[in-house]
Amino acid sequence: MLRDDDIVLVISNAPDLLLAKRIAHVLVEDGLAACVNLGAPVLSVYRWQGQIEGADEIPMWIKTTTGRQEAVIEALGKLHPYDVPEILVVPVLGGHAAYLDWVRQEAAGKPLDKEDKRV
Repeated sequence: MLRDDDIVLVISNAPDLLLAKRIAHVLVEDGLAACVNLGAPVLSVYRWQGQIEGADEIPMWIKTTTGRQEAVIEALGKLHPYDVPEILVVPVLGGHAAYLDWVRQEAAGKPLDKEDKRV
């Protein structure tokens, strides 16, 4: 059973870089995510309404906690233009302890002190 402060990775895609940046800023500014990585454009191939489609998309990797994941999913649903946006939540099984602590603090809306070393 996951605890509210366990780290999860939320994976999604945006149709363009401008929207991906907007989503990333909203999630971080609202304290829903510690960090959002935006990747290079990728080609997604999928079936939609019976047709094979292809679209260039910007991958987004959103670091947050289990306790914040539903709020992240809700925000993505509101900010995303797709009828059915890709939103996957993957539990994080381990990592650098200091980084994981930083994600917990940021996703809880408790920024580190200025003397603390940023990751």
